[in-house]
Amino acid sequence: MAALKISKKHHKHLNNPFPSTPSSLPLLRGSLFFNPQTVPSDQTFIVGKDFQVLWSTDNGGSLSISHQSHPSRPIWSTVPGQAFVSAALAETEVEESRGSFAIKDGNVHLLCNDQTVEDIRLINENDCYLEANELDFLSGNQGLDQKPYLKDTQFPILLLTGWVFRKKKKSFQNTEIHERLQLEAERSTYARYWVLFDQKTSNQIGFQVKFGKPNFEFRSRAFATASRRFRGLKRKLRRTGRSRLGWCWSFSRPRGFVKVSSSEEEKEEKVAESIGFNRVCLTYSSEENERFYGFGEQFSHLNFKGKRIPIFVQEQGIGRGDQPITFAVNLVSYRAAGDSSTTYAPSPHYLTSKMRSLYLEGYDYSVFDLTRKDRVQIQIHGDSVQGRILHGNSPSELIERFTETIGRLPELPEWIISGAVVGMQGGTDSVRQVCEKLQAHNTPVSAFWLQDWVGHRETLIGSQLWWNWEVDTARYWGWQNLIKDLSAQHIKVMTYCNPCLAPTNEKPNRRRDLFEEAKKLDILVKDKNGDTYMVPNTAFDVGMLDLTHPDTASWFKQILQEMVDGGVRGWMADFGEGLPVDASLYSGEDPIAAHNRYPELWAQMNREFVEEWKSAHSGKAREDPEEALVFFMRAGFRNSPKWGMLFWEGDQMVSWQANDGIKSAVVGLLSSGISGYAFNHSDIGGYCAVNLPVFKYRRSEELLLRWMEVNAFTVVFRTHEQGNKPSCNSQFYSNHKTLAHFARFAKVYKAWKFYRVQLVKEAAQKGLPVCRHLFLHYPNDEHVHKLSYQQFLVGTEILVVPVLDRGKKDVKAYFPVGESCSWQHIWTGKLFAKPGSEVWVEAPIGHPAIFVKEGSIIGETFLKNLREFNIL
Repeated sequence: MAALKISKKHHKHLNNPFPSTPSSLPLLRGSLFFNPQTVPSDQTFIVGKDFQVLWSTDNGGSLSISHQSHPSRPIWSTVPGQAFVSAALAETEVEESRGSFAIKDGNVHLLCNDQTVEDIRLINENDCYLEANELDFLSGNQGLDQKPYLKDTQFPILLLTGWVFRKKKKSFQNTEIHERLQLEAERSTYARYWVLFDQKTSNQIGFQVKFGKPNFEFRSRAFATASRRFRGLKRKLRRTGRSRLGWCWSFSRPRGFVKVSSSEEEKEEKVAESIGFNRVCLTYSSEENERFYGFGEQFSHLNFKGKRIPIFVQEQGIGRGDQPITFAVNLVSYRAAGDSSTTYAPSPHYLTSKMRSLYLEGYDYSVFDLTRKDRVQIQIHGDSVQGRILHGNSPSELIERFTETIGRLPELPEWIISGAVVGMQGGTDSVRQVCEKLQAHNTPVSAFWLQDWVGHRETLIGSQLWWNWEVDTARYWGWQNLIKDLSAQHIKVMTYCNPCLAPTNEKPNRRRDLFEEAKKLDILVKDKNGDTYMVPNTAFDVGMLDLTHPDTASWFKQILQEMVDGGVRGWMADFGEGLPVDASLYSGEDPIAAHNRYPELWAQMNREFVEEWKSAHSGKAREDPEEALVFFMRAGFRNSPKWGMLFWEGDQMVSWQANDGIKSAVVGLLSSGISGYAFNHSDIGGYCAVNLPVFKYRRSEELLLRWMEVNAFTVVFRTHEQGNKPSCNSQFYSNHKTLAHFARFAKVYKAWKFYRVQLVKEAAQKGLPVCRHLFLHYPNDEHVHKLSYQQFLVGTEILVVPVLDRGKKDVKAYFPVGESCSWQHIWTGKLFAKPGSEVWVEAPIGHPAIFVKEGSIIGETFLKNLREFNIL
């Protein structure tokens, strides 16, 4: 039985331009039964000090969890009479192509989708280890890994035990998997499970689900007859209004089942039994009008009700459903266009309009199925699941409580949020020339970000970087003098690196060959044969750092040290989403789970270097904010805010389209903030361009100018010269109009620096994002839940309604219900005092629709600064 199949599609260049959605398990449904002899009738259990779990026998049995401060408001509950845990053994197929991954469910060999509850009990601290001695399900391979999990736990904890099983013959066509699942008429499968709830903090309750090994039985005819009689009794009880349903099972084995002798079918079952389950499902209730937000950085949607969300780090794709670019990209590169769910930085976390929030721990691939109106099902590719359920009275509270556990970004150095970060390429002469032009326009500039500091080479797809992290002294002659001259103007130099290394045999002026050095040190990821894994990436293959190797971090930190010793004060820490799922790592861990952890390890190594560099300096050098280091990255997972410093949204198309362009950049900005990515921004103007004879995607001047207007209200105002074909795309330095507009909005950005500093401090303390969906502060306004990219808040005091469509010169602004204040239009001073109103507002280029709260100190100071910069 092959549980995992991996298909490499890196070099497949003629493909179906309309690939199907990766097949997956359908939403699993099963019945819930309980044993009335061992399970109490309606009862409330106090878990820890602050949570209560209610077991109710109404309508077939259910659980609900609430905080003791609001006992009547459940924060999590199961569907009455429906199984809330289930398990399966299924084949997995992963298709991989240059950082894009499609994970598919194949044949299902085992399925246990019905559930019994045999026991519900509280365990106190004094008797916890007594239970472990008496029962095997609190320790060892068959049950909970008790000691690590119960660290910092507040007693008592609640333990549920019972069985999952396949109750009767089933035969159904799974059109999503395109395989017929034939579950045999007489044969049955069952396994024991354990569910544990324990208080983690005053506002978080943890949960863990584990399963024992599957067992295979034949049902006796007597049991089949009893089963039919039970169903008749069940219907009779329903007619008489009684809802307590009993199903008698023993702790050793469900009654009515007998062991069978060996057979050919038994051989396969023994293999399955040795493997165990590799799918776990957790099912619970949801309300029809409940909206779901979060799931990390998502680009196509903000409300995910009705959708399936796979949680797997990968390239976001080029097009993501927008046409015709999606058609063309998929045709020439397998699934490279991505889809509405592909993202660099997903997170198994959400919060809802009903003030419910949950996140998973661990790094297994998971899918959140929100396609049913009345329930949620989380499917985990693993044999257990662990996570936390959060209590909070507002979206802001829930974000604060989520980030206090997973980690928060530190305060940014003030220099990077003081002016524009100018993305340039071309070498020393080009940088000096552009710097003079910016000075002529009195442009506030914080830094020059020089991505091509390592040198350029020509490949099949255009001009690309040499992935060898040292300065190219031919392209950037006088590197030290350039850094010194810019520093004299209070302008920093930032560079670029990533966790991959390219062979540099053909590079003429290299000083070090980092690929060969890493290969000799044996710190590159290996393939299954133990050789260096050469990972295809765009037009060349690279070696990838094994971040689980104990020698990798110290070696790479020396590279960063050399870069910083030369005067560099920041860098883009690119990539991190492409670890092959068949890689062999030093740690020996499962590469699929390690794949989701890899970007966190990449962030951790960079962050450790920043902190070590700070600690190594003393006196003025250590305290001087002008000397502080910063890095920014695109790939991430749940805990990335703990290790990162600043994020950017990766490579959007130079497009007005919804799934991959200026609109998706706003969606990604807002969704990521809900999951803890408090500091995020996009490339001004987008990045990915196409210049083919059949069709073209070029960065137009209008798109560039409108993107400047949006990003003047994000935490960092940074350009990115369109990379592979820069001459075909409008750049900020293209002409007087683009330069003047860039200077104007760098000043607008500078004008609210005082507020940005406040918001950065608040984010470091509470985890709240700088840019916010209106839902965070107006959760009871129904219209707010319909908004996605149309408008957003900066903190609480500035409302941004950007122009995101070609040729538009006005926008529809919505003023939310929930406060009595008026909103003041910054350009005209006009007040909009009616909450819940929509108004068309003129927004020609240079005058986007921006509003501040009337009478607020923040708003008045912002307007004052705009006047001082001669913007108003």
